[in-house]
Formats: sequence, structure tokens, C-alpha cells
Amino acid sequence: MPAVLHPARFEDIAGWAADDHRAALSAFRASALHLQISEKPYRTGTLGIDAADFRPAIASLDHLSDDVDEPRRFFEQHFVPCRIGDENSGFLTGYYEPEVEVSRTPDAQYRFPFLRRPSELRQLEAGEAPDLQSAGITWAKQGPEGLNEFADRGSIERGALAGRNLEIAWARSRVDVFFTHIQGSARLIEPDGSVTRITFDGKSGHPFTAIGRVLIDLGEIEARSVTMDTIRQCLAENPERLDEILWQNRSFIFFREDPEIDPMRGPIGAAKVPLTAGRSIAVDRETHTFGTPFFIEARSLAHVNGPKPFCRLMIGQDTGSAIIGPARADIFTGSGASAGGEAGSIKHSATFHVLVPRPAVARLGL
Repeated sequence: MPAVLHPARFEDIAGWAADDHRAALSAFRASALHLQISEKPYRTGTLGIDAADFRPAIASLDHLSDDVDEPRRFFEQHFVPCRIGDENSGFLTGYYEPEVEVSRTPDAQYRFPFLRRPSELRQLEAGEAPDLQSAGITWAKQGPEGLNEFADRGSIERGALAGRNLEIAWARSRVDVFFTHIQGSARLIEPDGSVTRITFDGKSGHPFTAIGRVLIDLGEIEARSVTMDTIRQCLAENPERLDEILWQNRSFIFFREDPEIDPMRGPIGAAKVPLTAGRSIAVDRETHTFGTPFFIEARSLAHVNGPKPFCRLMIGQDTGSAIIGPARADIFTGSGASAGGEAGSIKHSATFHVLVPRPAVARLGL
């Protein structure tokens, strides 16, 4: 469904003036720097915002004063807010970067691997393989005779890729590995305390299936009770059913190791910049262009913004298989168990305002 945009005024948006625009500006700068140094600009989403539309805003960044209100004025000068759809018609969830204890060699304790992407697996271009893509396949196996469906989660966990030396490290918990697949990155903690990071490097290409929905359909969890913690608890109580449950999500994620990236910073998102906890969001990549600011208001969400309702300026810097629609976002909450607990309980309706760069306003008919 195409996005319906309703131009608004910043002064009419609840919570706008009280937000920390400096924090949002710091996240925006990361995307701006990437656009300045990269030879490949961000792909334009169907909303119609082009990476070139950000150029006037980016050019002004070096000339901002130290005035406390300057970040707010920056956004007000270079962007026009437009509500996406109706008020409270959007939906907000959260994600985080797990910390997982691992070993570089398998043993009786460390048995569940994180895998590198096989060389024959690649992402499909638009319209490249209509038969596969009509079934929701987004990555495929490149062989001498063309493109074919890749092995799914069940096949891989039964050994479809065994013996190919694709293992990066082994974890103690199969469920930890599964949730790392959902989040798309992790900090790996080795026995000597050293920390490295793995990030998304491809997937089997099959459509994503939410395990929370699977457990609801099986009658294991009530819909109103689904959080990351309740899903983990249910899986822990039913270890003999892990194959039955987890294999229903046929999507399998592959990783690459990023030893050069400071593990104390956020992981690299799909926009090729480090994510900023509380300011970076994953958005629908088909609709939106990376680097786009959004002001999101979720009045019922109070545990992320202290005791205050959530009203915050965010930057689209990542994407995800379950993030579909113009008013849909996933907040990156940070790394570790605390961030995971926060992310897992975000499931709230929200009002989305996209900040349209002024060069795009007339072109989009706003």
C-alpha cells in the first residue's frame, strides 16, 4: 500500500520541541558522512526521497553553531514533516545486539555454530528470478545451470552445509544463536574475555516467519503475552520441540566477522554506518531511503524514554525482514541483556512523521 503523507508543522507535533535533537543530529551525521565518501548512494525507496535530496542539509553541517537550539533549527530548516497515514496507525518494535559466550573450537559444551555465507549464495536483483521471487525468495544459490532455491533453516541445521569450514564460532545455546539470527548481529565473548563482533552477511532467502506467531498458533503463548522473554521461556520449557518450532522460520542468517570495528560502538546497520542506541531505526527498505529522519510518537510506550511517553527523532539506518510498511519501525536499543529486555517489550502503536528534505517536497507534490 502506498504511503499517504499529510504535511504538518513542527510546532504542531507533540513532543518535538522537547526532544534531544543533538542526539538525533549525531546519528544523522553518520549517514551524511557515508553519503559524502561512498561512490554508491543509498537506493531510493518508493516514497521517492532521493539521496541527492539530502545534499543541502549535509552541506550545512560544517557551519552549525554551538548554540543548544542549533540542532533543532537544522532539522526545521532543511526538512518538512509529513505524517504517514492516520494518527497512531503505525507500529513500533525493538531490536538489540546480543552478547553471546562462544568458543572458537567446538566441544561438548559449545555445539551450535554461527556460519559464514557460502560463496554460491547471493542476493537476487529485482525481476531476476521471477519464479523464485514470486514465492518470496530474496537470495538464491548460483550454480552452473542458473539460480535455485537455497537450503532452508531445517536443512542447514540437519547438516546441508556440514564439512565446508563455514563456522566462525560455537555457542552453548541453540536459542541464543537463533535470536542472534533475528537481531542480525552480536558481540561474541570468548573464554579469555576478548570481544569480537559478527554482522549480517546474507540469508537463505526464504520468507521470515515470526516465532512468536508460531507459538501463538500452537497455543503455547497468548498473543497479549508475547515478548522476547516469554518466547525464550516457552522454548526453554519445550526443548524437545525446538525443531518443530524453530524450523518453521525457514530464513537462516549468515554472518561475517568485523574484528576492526570497535565493539563498544553499535553494530553496522544496512545503511553501512554504526547504529546509535535509541536513535537508529530499521525501516522498510522498499519504501524508505536510508538516512531519512522520522519523528515517532508512541504515547503508550514509557519504559524506553524514562517515565515520559516516547516522542523522539530517529534516523532510518537499518532494515529487517519483518519491517514492512511505511509506518513501521524497529528501534535499536543497544547491546547486551538489558537492551534485549527493553527491545523485547516494545510492541506499540505509534504516529510516524517522516521528515522530507526540502528539495523533494515539490517533486512529491507536498
